[in-house]
Amino acid sequence: MLDILACPIDKNHPLELSEINAKNEIVYEGTLFCSRCSRFFPIIEEIPIMLPDELRDKKQEMDFLKRFKDRLPEKIVTGATPWHL
Repeated sequence: MLDILACPIDKNHPLELSEINAKNEIVYEGTLFCSRCSRFFPIIEEIPIMLPDELRDKKQEMDFLKRFKDRLPEKIVTGATPWHL
């Protein structure tokens, strides 16, 4: 599926995948990162949450960042858009 996903903001392709929990090529938790606009999109329970900024759930994403801050790339934890730790 990574071959067909593009950033919903600027249509950049391909996105960078960071796996947190994966098994047999299925990513249960992780992130997709757009190198053009610096947005990250969490993968939660196998589902990439790829919404425009105004529809994103800030609390859910901040909880995700806090829970996995030691396992995510530094560029996501400290500098991603629309928010970071």
